Amino acid sequence: MQQEIRFATFNVCNLATPGARLYDNLEPSTPEEYEAKIAWTAHQIDMLGADVIGFQEVFSQAALAEALSRTRRFRDAVHVGFDPDPDAEKLTPSVALASRLPLADAPRQLPYFPPGIAMPPGNRDPERFTRAPLHAAIQLTPDLVADVVVVHLKSRRPDYRAGDTGDDPQLYALASLRSLIRRGTEAAALRVLLTDIGRTHHRPRVVLGDFNDVADAVTTGIVLGLGAPSGDRLYDACQLQGRRDHLRHVGFSNVHDGYHSTIDHILVSAEFNAALPGALGEVIDVVYLNDHLDLGLPEASDHGQVLARLRLFEQAGTPAGDG
Repeated sequence: MQQEIRFATFNVCNLATPGARLYDNLEPSTPEEYEAKIAWTAHQIDMLGADVIGFQEVFSQAALAEALSRTRRFRDAVHVGFDPDPDAEKLTPSVALASRLPLADAPRQLPYFPPGIAMPPGNRDPERFTRAPLHAAIQLTPDLVADVVVVHLKSRRPDYRAGDTGDDPQLYALASLRSLIRRGTEAAALRVLLTDIGRTHHRPRVVLGDFNDVADAVTTGIVLGLGAPSGDRLYDACQLQGRRDHLRHVGFSNVHDGYHSTIDHILVSAEFNAALPGALGEVIDVVYLNDHLDLGLPEASDHGQVLARLRLFEQAGTPAGDG
């Protein structure tokens, strides 16, 4: 019998315990605001109905655990995550993963760039990700394991140097360029790590995350491995989906300055590209939960959630109805 497996990515937007100071320009949440955010987050997790969810912007794994405990579908799920380093010079959020499917191996963080990749001299943390990716091996079926990686690449927020302000157009341009260089470097590092995972384990790969760039951006293309050998490259699940109604397609995951775009993506390896020989499954469709972005709910995330429904074939390379 064919099996459907659902993967989702969910930027929870500054999920932290009440009273925690995250940024200088952001007031800590009150107990009432925290309660509202936990309740909304739990509701969205149940709405997704996923089997595996990758999370971004988690400042407190305990807060995420509280949200998961309020759900119907994920209260007993495996929760994997690592809290930010409390001794770090700058507090940054981390990623996490929750799975209703069992893990096949111990999960791990991937904080450092692979050898040969580094930021240009003069940049802080030149050899590590802003937010460390998370790698977990998920047992999809008794006979099939997938390598799932949760990512959150550097934001487009300008990277100012001490004393710089956005009032100077040149300083703003240079600060934006520094952010782009870091995001591009992280994309290149991620491409190498994903290739190494694929060549080491020879298993399907799924990447869940906030890429802070659209699907056809250069940085996203680097992660996809455009031009790489077919066994190494990845594919945007949205482009592979079998069911696409252009009249109702409202796929966006972020609204900034009135502009709707999709910067949260689910990528899959060749095993889920039904157009390739020997595929193990296909992408049925990709769904976006984004109504809250237009409603302006204060407790809601500023990102939409992305859900990809994948279907495993009964026989490799043979979709349903084909003999």
